[in-house]
Amino acid sequence: MPVSTVTQPAPAMVTSRHWPVPEERRTVSVLFVDIVGSTALVDRLDPEDVRALQLEYFGAVAGVLRRWNGVVEKYVGDAVMALFGGVESDGFDAYRAVRAGLEIQRVLDGQPLACGTRVRLRVGVATGEAVVDLAAVRDAGHGAVSGAVVTLAARLQEHAPHGTVIVCAATRRATADLIDYRELPPAVLAGKPAPVTVWRAAGPGPVRPAGGELPFIGRRRELAALRDQVARAVRDRTARWVSVVGPDGVGRSRLLTELARTVGQVDGVPVRWCRAQCPPDVAAAPLAALVRDHAGLRADDDPATVRRRLSAVCGPLVPAGRLSATVAALGTLLGPTPDAAAAGAARWREVLLALAEREPLVVAVDDVDRAAPEVGRFLHELFAAATARRLPLAVVVTHRPEWADLLPLGSARRRHRLTVPPLRAVDAGRLLRHLVGERAAVARLLPLVAGYPGYARAYAAQAGDGGAAGEPPVPEAVHRMVSARLDRLDGTGRAVVMAGAALGAGFTADQVARLLDLDPGPLRPVLRELVARGVLVWRAARHGYDVADRTLARVAYERLPRALRAEFRRRTAPVVCDGPPRPVRLAHPAASGRLVAAGTPAPDGRPVRTRPVGVPARAAPPLAASA
Repeated sequence: MPVSTVTQPAPAMVTSRHWPVPEERRTVSVLFVDIVGSTALVDRLDPEDVRALQLEYFGAVAGVLRRWNGVVEKYVGDAVMALFGGVESDGFDAYRAVRAGLEIQRVLDGQPLACGTRVRLRVGVATGEAVVDLAAVRDAGHGAVSGAVVTLAARLQEHAPHGTVIVCAATRRATADLIDYRELPPAVLAGKPAPVTVWRAAGPGPVRPAGGELPFIGRRRELAALRDQVARAVRDRTARWVSVVGPDGVGRSRLLTELARTVGQVDGVPVRWCRAQCPPDVAAAPLAALVRDHAGLRADDDPATVRRRLSAVCGPLVPAGRLSATVAALGTLLGPTPDAAAAGAARWREVLLALAEREPLVVAVDDVDRAAPEVGRFLHELFAAATARRLPLAVVVTHRPEWADLLPLGSARRRHRLTVPPLRAVDAGRLLRHLVGERAAVARLLPLVAGYPGYARAYAAQAGDGGAAGEPPVPEAVHRMVSARLDRLDGTGRAVVMAGAALGAGFTADQVARLLDLDPGPLRPVLRELVARGVLVWRAARHGYDVADRTLARVAYERLPRALRAEFRRRTAPVVCDGPPRPVRLAHPAASGRLVAAGTPAPDGRPVRTRPVGVPARAAPPLAASA
């Protein structure tokens, strides 16, 4: 229920990014948090106390949201609406929204705030498609997002029991591997024709190494190269740093799993493994996972079991006088808030070095690009210390190509980077035959998989959902991966890919420039960069470009709002008159280069320009067939 004022304690963040396509249809996560019984609370408080309470409450909520990369879309009374994934996504927006909701409850629910007042909170999180004004996504950027997902998040918050975080089915599907949930009875929400399935977020779940679910196909050469690096570390008693690099879904984790399975010893010498996978943005979680893996601990073990197991595994490695302090420090890494327990990292590093002195050791961290910077620093310091002591220790990390892989200093012979390419078509076909069996289904899915085992698994899981008449829908897991790939591009690069998807095969710089109302000259280096990044491919036979794969093209095209799709179709139609093409109007004179549908009025009613300032009118080149 609303309180008496609307407060916006956080200043708006100014963005200077350029968005040739200013609005996109995106999958976002929306969080609503509200105070329970605020009307009665305000009635019994003095206005100055209400103000103090609001400022403390809003400030705490906004601080948590920023830590989890959320943007405050609006404050309404005592309710806060936040947006995750509005401009950029790495595929974990729903996870961050749920973690933010859990932290808000932990920090504020039932805790004394201004004047000793205690408040109870409700949080709802929904995930779904919305239209997003990219330039408006900033703190207090009212109206930046529109869609049913906003209403659903608000209704979930209203339904949530006090002190809980309630999520929709789509949010739960996107985070099931990272969050523990409890299913609740279906909820009757205002405006919904049928009860809605809802889940209560219980807390972060155990992060388990991924990649072992699929058969190992088509990676013998890469596996042999990785095995050789580990063998050299053992035989030469030298530290090695190995980076396994590839886009999401290409099979990095599966390759790492196979390496750990097949390298249990080298020349008869046992090799010890410590492996962890990184959840997004949690500083010490991978270190805690390494400790648990080494000690054989579970996330739900009681403190006594933790102390006993840590004492047993650290006893032979740590001097007796330091054992108690080491066990206590490692215990902080395993606490309920490991991101605040970095003090145990130094002790854990010494334990690993002592272990490497006794037997060869591989420390493997999957998806290190998701982790907080502290994890990278820990691994670099571990590698440097092992190098100085000449210990047989290999650090193996996996990450995406875009991550800044700052390899540790030292001899280049001890640092190796392995790039994992997509599977060849024959190997992708073998994988699909294993997953779906039916020859017709394999033929239908093979072009969509594009050599990515992760895509193959997701498409196979929903085989048949799209019906026999057309392409199956893009699975949610694949959509998240592809969207993250698009979002790693800047605004111009993203717009070029969307325009290319609308144009179809063999498009040129001139054609893209016509759709976006830009000068083709500056677009040519953008196209070359997109080819270098594997997003586009150059087809010499057609003298034009293609989007790298069908799923990427489909996701990119579906981001375009309907009005822009229609405008693009009009611009790709054959020219039938001698005059210049009808221009696309800009949103307003200051928004030079922002493409909107013809006839869209300026928001302030002032006359609009028909072209960006300084861009001359051009004759219309013939374009490819309509999208």
